[in-house]
Amino acid sequence: MNAETAPASFDAFRTIDLRGTHLSAAELRSAMPRSTSASFDSVAARVEGIIADVRTRGFDSLTELAQRFDGVEQHHPLVPAEALRESLRTLDPSVRSALEESIDRARAFAAAQKPEDVSLDIRPGAVLTHRWVPVGRVGLYVPGGLAVLASSVVMNVVPAQAAGVESIALASPPHKDFGGLPHP
Repeated sequence: MNAETAPASFDAFRTIDLRGTHLSAAELRSAMPRSTSASFDSVAARVEGIIADVRTRGFDSLTELAQRFDGVEQHHPLVPAEALRESLRTLDPSVRSALEESIDRARAFAAAQKPEDVSLDIRPGAVLTHRWVPVGRVGLYVPGGLAVLASSVVMNVVPAQAAGVESIALASPPHKDFGGLPHP
């Protein structure tokens, strides 16, 4: 099978659970085979085609991809505010506490890394300033398919906030189990 003949769904993939095993590098490579027939160029061409289609057709393309890869039908690109409130309301208090602690620590560390502006008077009336200015907007991907990684939000959003980024957009895959919304 190559990139051109690969199935359109993830049904062809298999799960390999290696937890608790102690494999040598050779055994690990054998347990986790990689495609040898798909060239980088053929895979890159397929990805470029997807990106071009999304650029051209926008949400219509994303809707088709969500149906194809995730088996969900999406009607809107944004998670409704009520779904966000419900996720927060039903979040286990110990998980929320741990996340808040992680956020506090990440925020303190990110703030400590933010450089100070530097100004230098090189002569009367001539001042040079080196200023750090955040980008205006960032887009971040949050894994949420087979592995739900809330840490991705903490480790990406918090530094962007500490840097002063004003607009942050998150993307996460939809789930059939959650009505086409990302994992809560």
